Amino acid sequence: MARRGKKKGRPVSGWVVLDKPVGLGSTEAVSKIKWLFHAEKAGHAGTLDPLASGMLPIALGEATKTVPYVQDGAKVYRFTVAWGEERSTDDLEGPVTKTSEKRPSEDEVRALLPKYTGVILQIPPQFSAIKIAGERAYDIAREGATVDIPPREVEIARLDIVSHEADKTVFEIECGKGTYVRSIARDMGRDLGCFGHIAELRRTEVYPFTPDDFVTLEELEAAVPPPPAEGEERMPGDRFAALDDLLVETLAALESLPQVAVGDDAANRIRLGNPVVIRGRDAPVEADEACITARGRLVAIGAIEQGMFKPKRVFTC
Repeated sequence: MARRGKKKGRPVSGWVVLDKPVGLGSTEAVSKIKWLFHAEKAGHAGTLDPLASGMLPIALGEATKTVPYVQDGAKVYRFTVAWGEERSTDDLEGPVTKTSEKRPSEDEVRALLPKYTGVILQIPPQFSAIKIAGERAYDIAREGATVDIPPREVEIARLDIVSHEADKTVFEIECGKGTYVRSIARDMGRDLGCFGHIAELRRTEVYPFTPDDFVTLEELEAAVPPPPAEGEERMPGDRFAALDDLLVETLAALESLPQVAVGDDAANRIRLGNPVVIRGRDAPVEADEACITARGRLVAIGAIEQGMFKPKRVFTC
């Protein structure tokens, strides 16, 4: 007798811009969202530590093909640095390793900001996902060993003081891919001679998404329909309608790319992997990457060469 195939879930596509609560890991959050939507596949665009809250963009279905474009987007964080202690994890999770009685003035902190703005060299935290000789740094650190992590370039567009008290300072930062806010707290504390660690961290933006796109777990769970009563008939699509209304469309992730609208015939050719000539007064003649739409729906990502669009990644959503 043939074995019954495992259920794959729904072919639903789009982005869930989750307002992740403190205490929930990124992988756990993705699994939760995938289960709520009964989605075939899901992935996230940038890890957020369990002790952090805020924006965790989660892609479902065809939207997973656009994850790299969101991962590369600028990010905005609001974070609190507690002065007087350095910790092994550079946040509240690890034990205290160094202490100081000194506390910086707001003027002293402000004078440091230019050093942490622009393209800077940064050493990631000991407890980070950086791979060292094939092993994650946090795995090596948990065994009690010191990890030799080489510095790397990161870009910080701005770093502002939101508020300052004797024992802590609240900052807002806009930064590029790969920036560790925990490293900033650690390094500023050392520069000020008072040590420091992250006491609170919230990610408020991941380009191109904004706080207007936020949805909470409570809102998602409230949109999940109860199972049909015995004898009740319900269309499968209708069951998830309220939940699917909370998705951000896949195309929204590609705001940084030129977008060209085409007709149905051209869209069908592109979906089959064929190149097409792009027409229109505003259509680019050359573009390393561009996306094609038809009837407002995403069709493909590809390159435009001498007015010819050549698809590299086709979407069925």
